[in-house]
Amino acid sequence: MESNPSDAPAIEVSQLTRTFRVYKKRPGFQGALRGLLHREYETVAAVDGVSFQVARGELVGFLGPNGAGKTTTLKMLAGLLYPTAGQARVLGHVPWERADAYRRQFALVMGQKNQLWWDLPARESLELNARIYGIPQARFDRTVAELTEMLDVREKLSVSVRELSLGERMKMELIASLLHRPQILFLDEPTIGLDVVSQQTVREFLRHHNATQKTTILLTSHYMEDIHALCERVIIIDHGRISFDGRLEEVVDRFADFKLITIEYDPAPGRVGENLQRFGEVIEQTTGRIKLKVKRARVIAVCQELLDQFPVRDIDIEEAPIEDVIRQMFGR
Repeated sequence: MESNPSDAPAIEVSQLTRTFRVYKKRPGFQGALRGLLHREYETVAAVDGVSFQVARGELVGFLGPNGAGKTTTLKMLAGLLYPTAGQARVLGHVPWERADAYRRQFALVMGQKNQLWWDLPARESLELNARIYGIPQARFDRTVAELTEMLDVREKLSVSVRELSLGERMKMELIASLLHRPQILFLDEPTIGLDVVSQQTVREFLRHHNATQKTTILLTSHYMEDIHALCERVIIIDHGRISFDGRLEEVVDRFADFKLITIEYDPAPGRVGENLQRFGEVIEQTTGRIKLKVKRARVIAVCQELLDQFPVRDIDIEEAPIEDVIRQMFGR
């Protein structure tokens, strides 16, 4: 029985490795002088034996601290960097072979890099991209009208890129990357530096685009709200190696060994100086309100004790915020 190409993963990565040769400079004038005569180098592994697969149409969060290897991995998958070792196939292509058929099927958006012409109106940059990809004029007009309407930047098409706000510029970058309807979208910090409203608009747009166009998206972000709003699955990389690959909620279950308990109660004399540390870590304490960080295993017992000892009006139990869980993982 022949396999259906559509059943194959969109992205297949096996033991992908990228090392860099870095000049090792000794401190001080003597070190600089010695470096002129005899340079010392060390090999640094930015990506170290990474393996994972992404299914077609999947939206996956790719997380890690600064220097973990996220951007280096995306650059290899986009064909911008050659790996030192390992293999990767994206839509059946080896990315660093840079075949035209592959380059027409993916887009890379980096929140800190511009692809639009700085001094030209956004529309002219979009028209240039359309010419490069051979997009018919009718399809170009229809796509631009649709995307600018969804991202609320239709009135900004004739404005010079340098005069756009950061949020407007990022939206135009997304439009430029999606003109040729790529099957794969690599997003590296697409909401970095954006205001809250712009972040929300970009998130809603990406969610809608993924759902309707079935575009495979690999997303890096330091904003956990992006990941929480968009991704069911996350891949976590640290020091160039995969430390977790699974559902986002599993991250909480596996790495968050505490919950947050908040009670509101009728304040009474003698309660102000009461020792609450015996219940757990006190996160917040005001008149009539207490918020505690409690070990999972003790949640039920602590709730019962609080109900017995305080005139509780309301009680709330919640999971730890995702960003706190990820921060704890990186700390480990």
